Amino acid sequence: MIETLTQKHTIEDYQRLAEGAPYQLIDGELIMSPAPKPKHQRILMRIIEKLIPLSKGRGDLFVAPVDVYFDDEDAFQPDIIFISNQKKHIIKDDGIYGAPDLVIEILSKSTAYYDLNKKFKVYEKYGVNEYWIIDPDAQTIELYRNDQQQFRLKSKSPWHVESEVVKSFNLAVHEVFY
Repeated sequence: MIETLTQKHTIEDYQRLAEGAPYQLIDGELIMSPAPKPKHQRILMRIIEKLIPLSKGRGDLFVAPVDVYFDDEDAFQPDIIFISNQKKHIIKDDGIYGAPDLVIEILSKSTAYYDLNKKFKVYEKYGVNEYWIIDPDAQTIELYRNDQQQFRLKSKSPWHVESEVVKSFNLAVHEVFY
């Protein structure tokens, strides 16, 4: 019987990759993240257009790729993140160390498994306040709020969702998927 040894990677290994390397560190595995498709990027831009004016003076808004470090085996590059002024201390020169207030992931065939499972659990465990999952195929938006390290589905809407983290930020499906 042949045994295969799988090496777990750490943040230290991850940080040795060349800048811009298309990987995320998920549960100690280096996972390649191919460039997003145009449909994904259109959705991202529509969301960002709405978020930019609402985030001014309230915190910092970032889009992938930017590294968010959670623990020694998890470094993600969420599609969109918002960090409130109260949590600015987690922003460092080489990345973000800790849970953003808001994370938005736009599902794609190559990343959906991780966004819905492994990353979901890490976001939940480390205290991301709101996690939005945008599904371009189903044309839905799921909004989860963190309650004592447990996500609760607050809205799965084919119509409209509203943030508690970024006041006045709401999305109607027709604004995202037209």
